[in-house]
Amino acid sequence: MDLTLNRWRILILSTLINLCVGAIYAFSVFAGPLQEAHGWSRAVVMMAFTINGAISPIPMILGGKLVDRGGAKLAILLGGSMFGIGFFLTGLSNTPWMLYLSYGVLTGLGQGIAYSGTIGNTIKLFPDKKGLAAGIVTAGYGGGTIIAAPIAGYLIQSSGVASAFNTMGVVYLIIIIGCGLFIKVAPAGYQPVGWTPPSTIHNTSNSGQSLRWTEMVRQPKFYIIAVLFMIGALSGMMVASNASAIGQSMFSLTAVAAAYYVSLYSLSNCLGRVFWGAVSDRLGRYNALICIYGVIAAMLLLIALTTSTVGFAVALIGIGLCFGGTMGVFPSLVAEKFGMKYYGINYGVTFIGYSMAAFFGPRIAAQVADAHNGDFTQAFYIALAISLFGILLALFFKWYENRNRTVTLKNKAA
Repeated sequence: MDLTLNRWRILILSTLINLCVGAIYAFSVFAGPLQEAHGWSRAVVMMAFTINGAISPIPMILGGKLVDRGGAKLAILLGGSMFGIGFFLTGLSNTPWMLYLSYGVLTGLGQGIAYSGTIGNTIKLFPDKKGLAAGIVTAGYGGGTIIAAPIAGYLIQSSGVASAFNTMGVVYLIIIIGCGLFIKVAPAGYQPVGWTPPSTIHNTSNSGQSLRWTEMVRQPKFYIIAVLFMIGALSGMMVASNASAIGQSMFSLTAVAAAYYVSLYSLSNCLGRVFWGAVSDRLGRYNALICIYGVIAAMLLLIALTTSTVGFAVALIGIGLCFGGTMGVFPSLVAEKFGMKYYGINYGVTFIGYSMAAFFGPRIAAQVADAHNGDFTQAFYIALAISLFGILLALFFKWYENRNRTVTLKNKAA
């Protein structure tokens, strides 16, 4: 074992990297200025964000394959380079297809590959604290907008949206490469000193069995997990992509004020990943998800009914916390259900749930807003209904797993 390996230092570096690639959630700050600068419609601009999220399983799988082969560092450096260059080139885009290729494809591929490197390596370094570690490292991804939104707002006002993309792209490239060079890869089968893996006799989580992705997709629970992932991320993606527009069109905020609300949402997203990740370690993944979906439904009802900026802020905080919780819980859930040996690829394949949310969430919101003069209320009700279905599905999955556990124990006793 590498005695010089400091897993907490690697966790910090990975979190800093995710703070950079997490800037994709600040897109709502750029969307309006891009519309004004080029005369594009909201739907045209938001398609770049939709493409960025929709292709995410591809880089997650590619990066996951590198992680499983001991190439987490390469994934981070390669993905980080693509992300920074893609962000820079977005500032040079003067046609929709250039925007889609630079921000949608290149930046999307880069952030996914880098993210799979940080999360895959971290989970393997913290088998004893999966939920907490996943929460912290993904908090960087969710918290990137806290820094990016106000900086982007300032740069856009002072030098224009193109220059903002150029400047931030260069800075992100430098930071990611700088941190990535000091990342160390988790040794195969790594176990922290003094930690003993828990017995698998009393559970059916496959903790002692690692499944290849081809075996994983043949199991019904894979599809349940993917749908639960989509449900948890849908409202978060809907709000993340339109937070600034919602604040301006429904609550009469200025563009500058709306940018700070975007940062508030991102801060909640960031904290939610750590909070719900730790909660899921104690209460269990299913119980945590049931709570998450319940809070999401309540906050969507609030944002649909409220007319005050206070209500808007409370709803943003609640939805942000739960979106972050979704992203913090599922890395651990996938690790527990399908094992660690092929975790990188398996999580990438399961990320199809997030991809569905990224595709449908922003599109539903944009189409509803365009049809109702900037009013997103009907989109909130759609997402609310989906969240309520998520509670029922999580309860069913919990019952399904408990039934399988009981059957397994009876068979062992016989």
